[in-house]
Amino acid sequence: MDDRLLLGIDIGTSSSKGVLVALDGRIIAEHAVSHGFDMPQPGWAEQDADAVWWHDFRLISRALIHKAEIDPNRIAGVAPSAIAPTMLPLDQNYRPLRPAILYGIDARAGIEIADLTQQLGEDAIFQRTGHSLSAQSVGPKALWYRRHQPKLFDRTRKIVTAATYLVFRLTDRFVVDNYVAPYFTPFFDVHRLAWRADWVEQVCPLEWLPDTRWSNEQAGTVTAKAAAETGIPAGTPVAVGTADALAEAVAAGAVSNGDLMVMYGTTLFLIQTTAQYRPHRDLWASAHLQPGAAILAAGMSTSGALLSWFRDQLGADERATADATGANAFTILSERAAQTPPGADGLVTLPYFSGERTPINDVQAKGMFFGLTLSHTRAHLYRSCLEGIACGLRHNIETMAEIDAQPRRLVAIGGGAQDTLWLQICSDVTGLPQAVPQQTIGAAYGDAYIAGMAAGIFDDWRPLRDSWVKIDRRIQPNRDAKAIYDRLYPLYRDLYRDNRQHMRRLSRLT
Repeated sequence: MDDRLLLGIDIGTSSSKGVLVALDGRIIAEHAVSHGFDMPQPGWAEQDADAVWWHDFRLISRALIHKAEIDPNRIAGVAPSAIAPTMLPLDQNYRPLRPAILYGIDARAGIEIADLTQQLGEDAIFQRTGHSLSAQSVGPKALWYRRHQPKLFDRTRKIVTAATYLVFRLTDRFVVDNYVAPYFTPFFDVHRLAWRADWVEQVCPLEWLPDTRWSNEQAGTVTAKAAAETGIPAGTPVAVGTADALAEAVAAGAVSNGDLMVMYGTTLFLIQTTAQYRPHRDLWASAHLQPGAAILAAGMSTSGALLSWFRDQLGADERATADATGANAFTILSERAAQTPPGADGLVTLPYFSGERTPINDVQAKGMFFGLTLSHTRAHLYRSCLEGIACGLRHNIETMAEIDAQPRRLVAIGGGAQDTLWLQICSDVTGLPQAVPQQTIGAAYGDAYIAGMAAGIFDDWRPLRDSWVKIDRRIQPNRDAKAIYDRLYPLYRDLYRDNRQHMRRLSRLT
């Protein structure tokens, strides 16, 4: 019997998770730790690369080896994934010069987005990169860094994203995968799968960027120094790795044409596998983790983050009950929200509490509760938050359909996939069923499979489909609820359109 194990570790926005997995998909050990991120100003989001990313990776790898009580030499491969895209500058010794600027939840570079769009041309950017500039893009954030922190910029020698930094700490190699590189917009040419030097060098030197590779390629092997820090034996193959969202799609088995992974996490992220590259100005088209397929992705800035805000700011009673009983505050909030009717008695929420990514791509978008009356309760408000997120999901799916990329199958994954009410509302609003895998640990599980590919153990998706991913349950839309949401959804869309100018005015005032 082949007793080799695969190690996957994912660094997320608010937690990190790791798993040791047998070659047949059985989880041998798992470990998770929580962390936060900093918001030094409204609209900013940052994280410390060493105190969070590398700290968690080292802690989890050692904890897994200890829990499993295994000989570490059984580890046949390791793969990291992490939040992406992030903008982390490194000095000449390849140490972080400042906290990493996070992905689309950090909306600081609005002026730089406008400036680069005007300078390079909106059409030209889209044609070469497959993306429009948005809060998700690394390029404008690098330009913001150059303009606002010039002394640090002068000391910079590399600009990397989170998975790149982890792989560097493990192997001394700087690589980024072809899935994440397009989010360095406008630096990456998706047609050539290479950096566009003339556009890169309008912001920073080309040599500051990592080499580009496929996600499931081997980046290198664990160095002696990394082995001493992580407990992973020196010489263990390390995959190039990828973003947490693509690793989540692998974990869900959403790797066939038409599969749409819906990741219910701090943010809501969608990844659909397509047979061909299908760019859309309001979405993100990218390469898959290996040749022969493509990705159409979308993401909302706040989903789980909005629910956490609600719990922390408005859910004191539920938190107190949870503390007293050992229950989960989110479970209590959902149970109470489930007692309110679909549509929350005429309450509509715009979930744009940190701007919004796709499909409106507006860093100045604002959150809104519309229709409040004295009869509304916290339960109504919480349900309306869930419904607002579901409307955002529908908006993204409808945008995908505009380029004939209507999903054939929805697979729900992430921490929020454990919330039955949230999933039901999303199916009711979209009218689409969802499959929920038995294993919902998320990206780390997908990382383990990617590690197996990088180590040469797997060369296709058959083991993933045959033994790794099993569907636990299916969520079917409720026709009566959908009829209600079909009447409310146009109002959701109109609220943003009609108030966009006021959101911009408010941004200027604040």
